[in-house]
Amino acid sequence: MTRLPQIALLSDGRRLHLQDGPIDLIVEARGRTDAVRSAYEAAALRFTGLLDELCAELPQLRSAAETRTSLKGVVARRMHAAVAPYAADCFITPMAAVAGSVAEEILAAVLRAAALDRAYVNNGGDIALHLSVGEHFSVGLMDRPDRDGVMRRLRIDADDPVRGVATSGRHGRSFSLGIADAVTVLAATASQADAAATVIANAVDLPGHPAIIRRPANELQPDSDLGARLVTRGVGELSHDEIAAALESGAECARQLFDRGLIEGAVLRLCGDMLVIGTKDIEEQRSRPRVLENAVHA
Repeated sequence: MTRLPQIALLSDGRRLHLQDGPIDLIVEARGRTDAVRSAYEAAALRFTGLLDELCAELPQLRSAAETRTSLKGVVARRMHAAVAPYAADCFITPMAAVAGSVAEEILAAVLRAAALDRAYVNNGGDIALHLSVGEHFSVGLMDRPDRDGVMRRLRIDADDPVRGVATSGRHGRSFSLGIADAVTVLAATASQADAAATVIANAVDLPGHPAIIRRPANELQPDSDLGARLVTRGVGELSHDEIAAALESGAECARQLFDRGLIEGAVLRLCGDMLVIGTKDIEEQRSRPRVLENAVHA
């Protein structure tokens, strides 16, 4: 039986809130009043039943991705396509791209229904974007997503190739194999950004370090797609050199993904330090103290 999601405008009257089980979206569209109304109606219609579609194929979505797939759903196949480039090199399941793929699907429904100046779908920090000519979008970055911290901003302009933003790390909603406080990735699509953020965050690591507490994922969440793989539950004191080494490990992964055309940029944060891997107009930089004022340009 199809469940009934929670659908309502927020108190500002501009943004639409869509919630169903673990999926919690904020949608904002800008344009003519009638266009925005049509966009929100389309978002609500597509959102209804979407979780059921994913649940119908959940066992396969929680299994290690392979080159080919028998998944049927549009969102499920998008999830697989986003993680497939990594399947030969590491363990990854389509669930690594679920948030970005859902955001992408709702944005696609919005854009099919109306011509808009700007729109975004934010799924817990994983964002799918639409920007018409002359528009831009500012992304806020926290050094620690689980608490108040230093805020930075990245600006995405309409002529940038970025239409997806995603963040992963040990403080997020999902488990991480690495120790990054947060890794934010900019990519052509939200699903691509989501998958890449997971992979890069896992690479920010110090394997075997005694100050890092790890536990089997399935002890913490019995149905975790990570099974008995060790996930990070705590990070003790690290030296400056150790922080630098962990960040560099993630940065090298990000550079490789950038060279393969899988991402447009990444911001890696750990224990107050940061590395930026950017598009060709951004120089990679190490920041201490923690300040970032770079715009992201194609």
